[in-house]
Amino acid sequence: MKLQQLLSYTRKAVDEYAMIQEGDHIAVGISGGKDSLALLYAMHGLKRFYPKPFELSAVTVDMGYSECDFSPVAKLCQELGVPYQIVKTDIAHILFDERKETNPCSLCAKMRKGSLNKAVKEMGCNKVAYAHHTDDMIETMLLSMLFEGRFYSFSPRSYLDRMDLTVIRPMMFVTEADVIGFKNKYNLPVVTSRCPIDGYTKRQYAKELVAQLNREHPGAKQRMFTAILNGNIKGWPQRNLHKR
Repeated sequence: MKLQQLLSYTRKAVDEYAMIQEGDHIAVGISGGKDSLALLYAMHGLKRFYPKPFELSAVTVDMGYSECDFSPVAKLCQELGVPYQIVKTDIAHILFDERKETNPCSLCAKMRKGSLNKAVKEMGCNKVAYAHHTDDMIETMLLSMLFEGRFYSFSPRSYLDRMDLTVIRPMMFVTEADVIGFKNKYNLPVVTSRCPIDGYTKRQYAKELVAQLNREHPGAKQRMFTAILNGNIKGWPQRNLHKR
């Protein structure tokens, strides 16, 4: 996938769900993975021509794995002219050494988001962009149906009233396959995840299940995503299809 196509998908999400307003200061949450680095490129590109001017920063929550080196990400941010901050935490130590969690994903996500959102506010940002893509939204929907008995997925735009912070997901129309193509084409400086249970989670199970369903029923993945968009999920903002 070329940058132009990534920008087109991002602009579609931003326009249809009113993600950006003039004067916003948006922080991109960067884990170091391919998704968040692609989002950084997308938001940097969008900033150059979007009719509503906005500021852009980037922030990484360092989980505390000693092998993780975010200097390539810092270098990329410097090249793009995006202010970048790394927030040091002991999340990995707390989860695996102190608490010895066997199913740490939920608590980990809560702690990471807490640290990220706090840093974002301290940087003077009013919005934070998460790098969830189409596949993430489908997998979340499937997990919610299987394990919670409800039809739910991430909202494109949501307001956290306790933090006075708005979360946006500009890559919702980008598939994981497209992100992989973009990563390979533009040689993104991916920082490999050091989580010891990476690849052994319920989300990985959902990913494999969606892939199987799509193999057995070609087009099933896109139909599931369409169901999410048309599902009137509680808390979702109204979609404006006349913005483009």
